[in-house]
Amino acid sequence: MPKTNPPRKQKKPSRFSHFGIGEERDFFLENLSSLLASGIPILDALTAVDKEIRSYRLKKIAQKLTVEIEAGQSLSAGLENTGLFSPHVASLIRAGERSGRLVENLKVIAVEQKKERVLRSKLRSAAMYPVFVLSLTLIIGAGIAWFILPKLAMVFSQMKIQLPFITDMLIRFGLFLGEYGIYAVPGFIIFIGAFLYFTFSFSKTRVIGEYIIFCIPGVRKLSRETEIARMGYLLGSLISAGLPPTDALDSLSQATPFYRYRKFYRFLHDGVSDGNSFRKNFALYKKSGKLLPATVQQLISAGEQSGTLSATLIRIGEDYEAKADTTAKDLAIILEPILLVIVWLGVIGVALAVVLPIYSLIGGLQTNP
Repeated sequence: MPKTNPPRKQKKPSRFSHFGIGEERDFFLENLSSLLASGIPILDALTAVDKEIRSYRLKKIAQKLTVEIEAGQSLSAGLENTGLFSPHVASLIRAGERSGRLVENLKVIAVEQKKERVLRSKLRSAAMYPVFVLSLTLIIGAGIAWFILPKLAMVFSQMKIQLPFITDMLIRFGLFLGEYGIYAVPGFIIFIGAFLYFTFSFSKTRVIGEYIIFCIPGVRKLSRETEIARMGYLLGSLISAGLPPTDALDSLSQATPFYRYRKFYRFLHDGVSDGNSFRKNFALYKKSGKLLPATVQQLISAGEQSGTLSATLIRIGEDYEAKADTTAKDLAIILEPILLVIVWLGVIGVALAVVLPIYSLIGGLQTNP
């Protein structure tokens, strides 16, 4: 018999291949769920949605998904192969296919993706202003040191006076940039980019960036409120859609970007699987108070006892989403004067480094007429 080659394992697209199609991705899910809810077959629904998509990349993904479903694959398997959504989204769609609640789960996913994008936007907007100001300060400072200080060093060297320490250090830095700046500046930019990537994006070392985030008071508060808002809405919506609490907690642990919360949700998952209540699991987890405020824990416990857990969780999510919005605005207001002081200190330092030698020269001329 002739040999048959084993089927090749499909290579999933990288996380960067879907950059910039977040809104259209949400549009894809919203329209797909609406069409399926109206009774349209899934292949016809995908064809209709494909006609409305503007993104070339997303259109190709939708067409590929249609071909795979025509070949007999399920919607969840096809979406998982595209790499368009996170694994917990595919698991939710799979659970909907098995339970007959595919339309409801698609609606939950669509709203959850939109809220996730809004929460991330709040975090980015809170960090945008300080990053912009500090980056601009560094660029201007490097430009002055690279192009102006070497010329200033030649002037000061001809004065033959004892330079102050701050001026001497600044001149040395300027001379260094004048000679090696073409290598030092790009190297510094590459170093900063690599540091940010491995600290905040790379999966194996992202816990370091998380530790840094939770050490900064204002950012820690905003991150915690954002995560509680995510937990409340997602967990409440999944339980309301008919998923067991264990499956909902498993999806929640896959959705969170924070390792400490992922570990906490897995602990809750194991505890609920063993038959423990949320109240007992909160008491058994040592650092639960740092992750969830006592009031939130009491609300969840009360909702569990009264049979209104999903509604309670959704209300918690709404409350903390509003709190995160307020905290993001307050954080920008608080950071503004701090950044102005930092920029002011830098300007004062450069000004003193330039002015002090001139004063020394004038003083020397007055003493030696």
